[in-house]
Amino acid sequence: MQQLQTLDYIVFFFYFILVSGYGYWIYQRKRSTVASTKDFFLAEGSLTWWAIGASLIASNISAEQFIGMSGNGFSMGLGISTYEWMAAATLVIVAVFFMPIYLKNKIYTMPQFLSQRYNPTVSLIMAVFWLALYILVNLTSILYLGALAVSGISGLDFQFCMIALAVFAIIITVGGMKVIGYTDVIQVFFLVIGGLATTYLAVNLVSGADGIDGVLSGIKMMRENHDDHFHMIFPKTSPFYMQLPGLAVLLGGMWIVNLNYWGCNQYITQRALGADLKTARNGILFAAFLKLLMPVIVVLPGIAAYALYSKGMFQAEMLGADGSINADKAYPVLLNLLPAGLKGLSFAALTAAVVASLAGKANSISTIFTLDIFKNYIGKNADEKTLVKIGRLVVVISMILAILVSPYMGIDKKGGFQFIQEMTGLLSPGIFASFIMGFFWKRTNSAGALFAIVGGFLIALAMHNNYFPFADWTQVPFLDRMGLVFLICVAVMFILGLVLPDEKKGLAIDASMFMPHRTFVIGALVVLAIIIFLYSHFW
Repeated sequence: MQQLQTLDYIVFFFYFILVSGYGYWIYQRKRSTVASTKDFFLAEGSLTWWAIGASLIASNISAEQFIGMSGNGFSMGLGISTYEWMAAATLVIVAVFFMPIYLKNKIYTMPQFLSQRYNPTVSLIMAVFWLALYILVNLTSILYLGALAVSGISGLDFQFCMIALAVFAIIITVGGMKVIGYTDVIQVFFLVIGGLATTYLAVNLVSGADGIDGVLSGIKMMRENHDDHFHMIFPKTSPFYMQLPGLAVLLGGMWIVNLNYWGCNQYITQRALGADLKTARNGILFAAFLKLLMPVIVVLPGIAAYALYSKGMFQAEMLGADGSINADKAYPVLLNLLPAGLKGLSFAALTAAVVASLAGKANSISTIFTLDIFKNYIGKNADEKTLVKIGRLVVVISMILAILVSPYMGIDKKGGFQFIQEMTGLLSPGIFASFIMGFFWKRTNSAGALFAIVGGFLIALAMHNNYFPFADWTQVPFLDRMGLVFLICVAVMFILGLVLPDEKKGLAIDASMFMPHRTFVIGALVVLAIIIFLYSHFW
């Protein structure tokens, strides 16, 4: 396999020095003052709309998208883009309905919301669940898949790559949310430019021509020769129906996946919680526009790789250890076809995606542990300086845990993207039910929230392992199971809300806070119009 050349290393080290140097400069500057928890965890309102939007995308896009979604592009085609395009629609909803509630009620962490709306017990249980999920699923998979990709492209030792990525992320994270937010702008620049360069050259390879004409010709050839890779909605007869079950991606469980991820997730919402409402909304809208672009960067290269594979290229390189086709090799194989310099740029884009996600996840782990567990139960009298020190220590400990645990999580057996979806999907229905009911129905009570979070998890786990009665749940698509668990949680919460005494713990809500400003409305309508066009065109 072709390894990185001198020019590639020059491009990559320029990226490395730019990002880590800036992160370290901010860290050194802050050492002379006592940073507050709001400054460290939320950037104390200093992030601009474009920094918030860039940070949302940098935190979201990682190795599981570059490697996993390109692999899905190779095998199933454009259909996997539904995760990205439905996310764009979801972000508009989160900006209009979720952010005003959080900001009006001065919510800084998701467990804090549960404590304020329900009680400390619900908050503590969910904080522990989130920490376990973030460390044992998200952080480990990002680190493991990132190191696997970086090692495969560069030829460097896997363990060295894992430690190097963790150290790089720590350098950024210890500077706090402000450093993460603004370095994420640099990360997204490399992610988008490097990603587009890979797509551009991959599609040109399909057409055998250069320039924009080559891109247009390549897309036309792929549409004509591989039309089965350009459909968004799969019928029941499709081999991919279990992953993306037809109209459920538009009307069912996909909404739970996205609304929970983008609206009830500390890792994501933290980027906007330190801003005013207008800035937060603009930042989220910017992220929605970037989301529309993501399939071009992470899915189209996989389809191009399939077209090239169908022509007889890299037949051996696409084989896994068992001798069968391993679709997740599509993106690394494409990178090795790039010329010197551009390969370094694409390598930097992949590294930027991994490091930005690691930094964001570690900061959220640190925020939840420090503000929702340590401050409330362990160090009740701790001052701001101590809390920030604890936050930084937790960042390092969580990275070490991820390095130690990741080889034993079975990530490589399922495929990174599917592993994350399945594990988070066990918690998503109950979490989303407790949030959405807590937002909009005043009689929702703590007993209902506890059932949704704990009971919802147990029901989802029973279905996942086919222990739940009434059906063979292994034959029910994952998204449909999530939708059913969500409906069960909502029904039980509604019944408990009616039969138990009213706890009178509603939130501060008024209708005017859900009215976005004119510029946002125009931008949101453009996003939704593009989504409708894409689904109707690629139905």
